[in-house]
Amino acid sequence: MAAFDEMGIAGGPTRPLYHQVARWLEETPPELLASRRAQAEFMFRRIGITFGVYGDKDAAERLIPFDIVPRLISRAEWRRLEAGLAQRARALNLFLKDVYGPRAILKEAIVPPELIVRNPFYRPEMIGRRAPHDIWVHIAGIDIVRVDDEEFYVLEDNARTPSGVSYMLENREVTMRLLPDLFARHSVAPVDDYPDQLLACLRSVAPRLNGGEATIVILTPGAFNSAYYEHSFLADKLGVELVEGRDLFVDDDQVFMRTTLGPRRVDVIYRRVDDDFLDPLVFNPASVLGVPGLVGAYLAGNVTIANAIGTGIADDKAIYSYIPDLIRFYLSEEPLLKNVPTYRCREPASLKYVMERLDQLVVKEVNGSGGYGMLVGPHASVAQREQFGAKVMADPNNYIAQPTLALSTCPASFESGVSPRHVDLRPFVLSGADGVRIVPGGLTRVALKEGSLVVNSSQGGGTKDTWIVDDLEGQA
Repeated sequence: MAAFDEMGIAGGPTRPLYHQVARWLEETPPELLASRRAQAEFMFRRIGITFGVYGDKDAAERLIPFDIVPRLISRAEWRRLEAGLAQRARALNLFLKDVYGPRAILKEAIVPPELIVRNPFYRPEMIGRRAPHDIWVHIAGIDIVRVDDEEFYVLEDNARTPSGVSYMLENREVTMRLLPDLFARHSVAPVDDYPDQLLACLRSVAPRLNGGEATIVILTPGAFNSAYYEHSFLADKLGVELVEGRDLFVDDDQVFMRTTLGPRRVDVIYRRVDDDFLDPLVFNPASVLGVPGLVGAYLAGNVTIANAIGTGIADDKAIYSYIPDLIRFYLSEEPLLKNVPTYRCREPASLKYVMERLDQLVVKEVNGSGGYGMLVGPHASVAQREQFGAKVMADPNNYIAQPTLALSTCPASFESGVSPRHVDLRPFVLSGADGVRIVPGGLTRVALKEGSLVVNSSQGGGTKDTWIVDDLEGQA
């Protein structure tokens, strides 16, 4: 099946939305495109925007490749996506409230109980507990793929500590500086107010209602974490303190930050530390990344943790397959965005189907991420399929499978010229006590290897700027 090309360079006429981009590419000499690519790399290196790949000795020096040709999405298309994303975020929050509360979804047998209680990210400590303002997933990264002119699918939900928003913001900054002439030809929806939107979201869920301004901090595992750049970037943009566990302490079920002026009460912790390491008194006793007593302060209602403890069950790819049912159950609405058809290997009939078609399907670990723990059947060797199939048979509960979608492509600039590459999109959805916020756009990830469907940076993928533009302005 041929991939849908969002611009049209892979065959057929250029889509009207991309007329100005096509004209710009025709007018721009190859040497100027090469200069812009070199400038972009220099700017990202100077900024220091890097990511780490654990186990890679060069991880600390790695830049995420940036493609200078922006991706365009019309406002009409974005409005459809925005409505579907907001609907999905509401359903995820209601689901988490329910599974740690009355468990109506289990009583109605919509989701098998074992998928909840045996999930490694299910936290019994949260049973019967309410998250402040009933918001569990404050920041969600919901991955979207496109397959044709009309259809978008949700590929997965990231509800623990989704990353990538710093690249979305830096990509826009670099694109505006390097391509001012192309930017001027479009009315592009801004994304630079994301830090303000995030700050408003976090303030809205602060537990104290004493009229004072909430103290918000970002909790990082430290400089050796692969996403540390993003942690420090966001702290700077939000104007809040970036702290490690040793910078905080708990006294009388209240969290305090150590400062040069003495202890300061903390109201909201935007944590980029996994549950297991948050509090050594409750989870991993060997952890030095968290804060002893933090869970007690949280359960006492004296601090908000974003995202809430226990949200990892909403990341599970087996749970993902039930999200359309959750939307119908909790919201009494039909899903506005479709799921990718998913086969749950824990079900005997699905397991048989998957094992007979390993050469046709994408098979994933239910808790895998970053492009790891997966098999892209059509691109795998016979030996790789046999080896992965043995893993699936040994633990079928740990795997799901999906058809190999023909992800849409966008133009990307290389030394050899401009050619299409497969892309996905990660919009960032903010849920606060005062509603859902979504900045127009998101992080477009691009599989820079020709023919590859894997867009993750750890697997050779890159990023590009995402422009939400007026529906017909490209025809001007």
